[in-house]
Amino acid sequence: MSDIAIRVEHLAKRYSIGEAVVPYRTLRDTMASFVRSSFTRTPPDQRAHIWALDDVSCEITRGEVVGLIGGNGAGKSTLLKILSRITTPTRGRARIIGRVGSLLEVGTGFHPELTGRENIFLNGAILGMTRREIARKFDDIVAFAEVDRFIDTAVKYYSSGMYVRLAFAVAAHLEPEILIVDEVLSVGDARFQQKCLGKMDDVAKSGRTVLFVTHNMAAVQRLATSAILLERGKLIGSGAVRPMVARYLGGHSHAGYTAARRTGKPQVLESYLIDQAGRPVARPLNTDTFGFHIRFVLPEARSGVRVGIGVLAADGTVVFTSGTDDVSLDVPAEAGEFDARVMVPGDTLLAGDYHLALCVWDSSSSDIFDLQEPALSFSLEYGPSVIYNRGEGRKGFVNIPCAWSVSPVPTLIGRS
Repeated sequence: MSDIAIRVEHLAKRYSIGEAVVPYRTLRDTMASFVRSSFTRTPPDQRAHIWALDDVSCEITRGEVVGLIGGNGAGKSTLLKILSRITTPTRGRARIIGRVGSLLEVGTGFHPELTGRENIFLNGAILGMTRREIARKFDDIVAFAEVDRFIDTAVKYYSSGMYVRLAFAVAAHLEPEILIVDEVLSVGDARFQQKCLGKMDDVAKSGRTVLFVTHNMAAVQRLATSAILLERGKLIGSGAVRPMVARYLGGHSHAGYTAARRTGKPQVLESYLIDQAGRPVARPLNTDTFGFHIRFVLPEARSGVRVGIGVLAADGTVVFTSGTDDVSLDVPAEAGEFDARVMVPGDTLLAGDYHLALCVWDSSSSDIFDLQEPALSFSLEYGPSVIYNRGEGRKGFVNIPCAWSVSPVPTLIGRS
C-alpha cells in the first residue's frame, strides 16, 4: 500500500438532469419557490438522472504521470473533482495518500476579494504549509505567473489568462505530493501551455504524482507514463500510453466533422476529405493529391485569426502540422462564414489510417478558440507505384524522395 498514491474503488457519481444550484436567494425568492414547487415538484425518484461515473476502479502509484483521456461527457472532470474533494461520490470511495494541489477550473481555490499575494498564502495554508515555506516559494510563483505588477490587486480584477497563470503557479510550486490539473490549461496561450507542460514534467521528475486531463494527445504522449481511458462514465482501459491513445482515437473515428453547437467564438463548423478537384472522397490513393475542406465562422470582425491542421497516425503520433501562416495567407478579418481548403501532395503519406486535428487560434495572443482532436479520421490506400510494390510491408508514415547512387569502387593498380 505504501506505493499507492490514489486508489479508486467502485466509484460512481449520479446527477439529476436539470437540477440547478442557486448560490444565493432572498427570503422572497425562497417563499416564491416554495409556492411554485407545491404544484410543479417532481418526486426525487421520478427525476431523470445521469451517471457521470459508473463503477470506476483504478490505482495510481507514487511518481506516476497519468493522462486521463476520453471524449466530452466521459466523466474526466467529475473524477478529478471527487479526488480533489470538491464533490462527493454517490457510491464507492477514493483514497488519496498525500497532499493534493489541484487546478480544475477558473475560479476554483481563489477568493475573489483577496489579492494575488493573499491568495498565494491562503492556498499554501490550505495545503498545510507554514508561512515560512510559502514565503520561500513566493518569488518563484510570481515570476512563473508573470503577474508581478498585479500581485497586490484583488484577483476578481484579473483577466482569465492572469487568473489561470497564477492558479497554476500556486498549484505546481507549493510542493504538493499529488498534482491534479484539468483542461483549464487550454485557457492560456500556447506559450504558457508549453511552460506549464514543462513545469509538470519537472514536478513528475521530482518523484511526485501527476494526474491531468487534456484533449491534446501529443501532450499525453510527451508527458504521461500511463493513461486512463473513460467513456460515458465507465473505465474502458488503463495502461501504456500509446495503446490507450490509439484506442481513444479509434473509438472516435468518423469520416467527417460537424460542430455540435455554435460557441459564439471563432470555430470550425465542418470538415471532410476531398480529392484534387475538391469533391468529397472516402479512401483516396496515397499517390494522389488529396486534402480537406474546412468551413469556419468568425461571429464578429476580428483580425489575426489563423486556421491549422495536424495529421496524426493511428496511435496519436503527430505526423505533420500545417497552418495558414505557412503560406502567409491572411484569414479575412470581417465577420462571416468561410471555406478553407488545404491540399496534401501525392506520394507524401504512406498508406494507412490517420486522424485529423483542427485548430482556430489568435496569432497575436496565441489563444486557442477551437481545437478538435480528433476531428475526423481517414484511410489512404496504396496507389500504383513501384515504391509501394511491397504493399503494407513498407514501414513509417511518409515517403521521402531520397537521392541514391551506386558506383563500383575503383581498383588501384598494384594493390595486393
